[in-house]
Amino acid sequence: MRLTDFWERMRAHFGETYADSFANDHVMAELGGRTVVQALDAGFETKDVWRAVCRAMDVPASQR
Repeated sequence: MRLTDFWERMRAHFGETYADSFANDHVMAELGGRTVVQALDAGFETKDVWRAVCRAMDVPASQR
């Protein structure tokens, strides 16, 4: 998954403002105690980060 696709999905699910806030502030155990932004900066695959977000936030299957 391209990074642009990832951010489009984040904004589609969370909204323009909250997507950025969530990505910068919400620490996720599944990402090794990192935020979304930290995980991406650390080299995690975007698809793996998106899957972690989907599981943690119960993103509907139709939006995955």
